[in-house]
Amino acid sequence: MTDPRTTVVVITYNRRRELLRTLDHLARLPERPAVIVTDNGSADGTAEAVARHHPQVRLLRPGRNLGAVGRNLAIRQVGTPYVAFCDDDSWWAPGSLTGAADLLDEHPGLGTVTARIIVEPDGVDDPIVEELRHSPVPGPPWLPGPALGSFLAAATVLRTDAFRAAGGFHPRLWLGGEEELLAADLAAAGWWLTYADHLAVHHHASVVRDATLRRTHGIRNTLWFTWLRRPAGPALRRTLNLARTVPRDVASLRAFAEAAAALPWVMRERRVLPREVESRLRLLEPAQRASKARRYTG
Repeated sequence: MTDPRTTVVVITYNRRRELLRTLDHLARLPERPAVIVTDNGSADGTAEAVARHHPQVRLLRPGRNLGAVGRNLAIRQVGTPYVAFCDDDSWWAPGSLTGAADLLDEHPGLGTVTARIIVEPDGVDDPIVEELRHSPVPGPPWLPGPALGSFLAAATVLRTDAFRAAGGFHPRLWLGGEEELLAADLAAAGWWLTYADHLAVHHHASVVRDATLRRTHGIRNTLWFTWLRRPAGPALRRTLNLARTVPRDVASLRAFAEAAAALPWVMRERRVLPREVESRLRLLEPAQRASKARRYTG
């Protein structure tokens, strides 16, 4: 059951063991997707191991850590109508890439399809899944699942042309909630985002991670997105809510300091979202405040 409609893009940094496991899973998929890996300057032999064990994978080596922009680099090489993102510690379930491509084929107004995330080794749903299933965002009647206000890169298939037209991931955001800005820009361009419960991605979290740095970037990026795209009133409310609810620690202080230091370029690039997109984000705010699955700002 080969399916040439989708290319899988993976970014990696110093996770050779996890990446090889992911590539093993992707190689066994019945869709036989093309795979592009951007090695963000790993120093652990990642690139050499990929070339040796998975020579069919297109390997990009920019020579430095580009963060999420490594996905932008890979998508320049994509020739398929759809692109599936995948982290180096996650992999798509058999048939899910085809299922997502079918939805995108059937619904021309659909920009992204996000799958259910199964946490390994226990095989249980990620806590975010329940929030995706019960998204409060209203959508058009033709939408094949719940409408979303954002997406999770490691569990999403997108239209390649829509990604390119929206500009991809912002180079300043690096990693940590970097999807929110791109998702809003896709929505502003008229695309809808949906969740598909019958599709799945497996996630076996790597132990090689700096959780504190990721949380710092997540809070900072949330602030940047808020200041870049939200009207003044909602931006102020969300900023104050973050200030009240984030942990009182050095990571949070650093996040606010980094965000504030960037105000000159933020104000230069500020572009408020259309009213209909902003109204969807306002509907999401109560769920965000109550979320038990906020990975960056909780």
